[in-house]
Amino acid sequence: MLTDTTRSPYAKLHPLPCGDVKWTGGFWKDATDSCNAKTVPHLQKMFETPTISHVVENFRICADPDNHSKHHGTVFGDGDFYKWMESATYAAVANNDQALLDKLEDYVTLIGKAQQPDGYLSTKQIIAERNGTGKRMGDINEFEVYNMGHMFTSACVYYRLTGRDSFLKIAAKAADYLENMYKEALEKNEVQTAVCPSHYMGLIEMYRTTGEKRYLDLARTAIEARDKVQNGLDDNQDRLPLKTHKKIVGHAVRATYLYAGVADGEYLEMLHRVWRNMVDKKMYITGGVGALYNGASPYGYFFKHGLIHQAFGYEYQLPNVTAYNETCASLGLVFWAYRMYLIEPRAEYMDILERAMLNVNLAAVSLDGQYFFYENMLRRTKKLDYRLIWRLRRAKYILSYCCPPNLARTISQSSEYAYTVSGDRVYLGLYGESTAKISLPGCSFTLVQKTAYPYDGAITLSAEDVQGEGSCKLMVRVPGWVTEGSVTVGDKKTVLTAEQAGSILEVEMTPGKDTVEIFFHMPVRYTTAHPLVEECVNQAAVERGPLVYCIETPDADVDTLDDLMLDLKTEWKPVDYTIEGRTVTALEGQMYVKKGEKKGTLYQTLDYQGLEHTDVRLIPYFAWDNRGVKDDGSYIVKAVADKLDTPDDMEYDEMRIWMPVAYR
Repeated sequence: MLTDTTRSPYAKLHPLPCGDVKWTGGFWKDATDSCNAKTVPHLQKMFETPTISHVVENFRICADPDNHSKHHGTVFGDGDFYKWMESATYAAVANNDQALLDKLEDYVTLIGKAQQPDGYLSTKQIIAERNGTGKRMGDINEFEVYNMGHMFTSACVYYRLTGRDSFLKIAAKAADYLENMYKEALEKNEVQTAVCPSHYMGLIEMYRTTGEKRYLDLARTAIEARDKVQNGLDDNQDRLPLKTHKKIVGHAVRATYLYAGVADGEYLEMLHRVWRNMVDKKMYITGGVGALYNGASPYGYFFKHGLIHQAFGYEYQLPNVTAYNETCASLGLVFWAYRMYLIEPRAEYMDILERAMLNVNLAAVSLDGQYFFYENMLRRTKKLDYRLIWRLRRAKYILSYCCPPNLARTISQSSEYAYTVSGDRVYLGLYGESTAKISLPGCSFTLVQKTAYPYDGAITLSAEDVQGEGSCKLMVRVPGWVTEGSVTVGDKKTVLTAEQAGSILEVEMTPGKDTVEIFFHMPVRYTTAHPLVEECVNQAAVERGPLVYCIETPDADVDTLDDLMLDLKTEWKPVDYTIEGRTVTALEGQMYVKKGEKKGTLYQTLDYQGLEHTDVRLIPYFAWDNRGVKDDGSYIVKAVADKLDTPDDMEYDEMRIWMPVAYR
């Protein structure tokens, strides 16, 4: 399991043991199969190749005391490799791949050799100390604690899935180092806040895995130490005491990692405030968060603000072309939403998790599993008169390679989000064709789910291999977009209306006797934004079920997608459509095309010559950017940074989610 809450005093729900849930067909099996078969080996190659990432090579240098080679690559490469190890562990166990399991144990041995006698482990600083060119723990932006935090989580997953404690022993030594570091920092009143604090989640999982309370105490010490930071900044969410936070501000990954890490009862009041601010006023329709390439906070008061990279801006500041939405930020949102759901079983948390997973997260990887977005825009134009730091199409390798392995582990672990239990209750999370081994008081059984979700709202649940004669309560998540549907058990049918949307419906099920039929009606719907989301005024997005749809250049025979307007009377037809060998449900219908002269100047006299219909196709947002040119090379940020004062010299296929509406 991703997070073991069986002994948590705050959690009301508990995940199922690792390996007890399997995707058996349909959407999520396709996604995880692609991840395990293509993404995991592709990432391994990137990490293993010294001329590309140098990550594994850095460990090899550290493991050999006589090697005085230099460190190359990013300072957070160690942590990214640990994330990949999580995904590889899931893939190896799922596919019974002994060769990959043996290779993972080789990596664990290498990591152990790289670790210092005092437990310290971050390759850049180890190499710098050896060569006399640097020291450890001098700059929070060196990501040393971040690296160790991801090691803690990866070691726990490795132990839970394989039963091997070799990696866990290395993690324990690193935790000993952190314990001494925090003790010394607090004594000297020299506390710093680690960026992207993965170690909160990691230390808590160390406690849950080993049962040793000192890891929980260390996590508490690390969290409470935030309030002792001097001259803190919103960039790192340490300007204000943690429990006083009212809004989500600053660096988006650091924020979502922070709130995921402190998701327990003690901080719940604060978490509610910050969650509402994000979901109600700062989240994209795709589930993306962190709108701005660069921002400032506190905003509106330039005398004291600090500059923020990948920032949450002010309320409703959600640009489309320049949407940042780093993939790791939306993944951090998933980790946070899941932990909130375990504490408080509310449908909204799982709805948000599903929105992010199905839309922005899956859009960050190509359908063939080998090309990646770092940022996730909601609109792409043919040309830009300025240059952004990240290329506007996916690449095989990105210098800042934190997102691809984070995404890989999340997809490979996606079945973990399908079911949770509490007493005699089984909660339905992510919907997808699957089997789950359930053990409840009085009975145990295999729950079988059949569905074509998210393309179809019909879901059937039955039980096999039943032992015992007890019944159970099935807790059916009714997504917030549902306006009509039903849940049927035997001859008892519960009709769903908009009043049940966003709730959890309890139904009684006798395993081996009852079949549960769920139906969520999935009409195409138009979604509008709050009027203060200025870039979306008089526009609408098209959604169907949990999926956000978009249109790309190949989907309409027009000069530019900017000429299109939604016809609210069109009848959208769901159709099978194949992209990169994957069949998705597209929508076919008509839009209006604006007729008139377009000069392309900053301002011009309106030339309106009427509207006419044209046939169009919409595709799920996650499937976009899979039909055009691919970037097979490495994407090096420095090469772009040297040209930031020049226009982008690329030409792209267009893409839009938000479309102008013709009210007629």
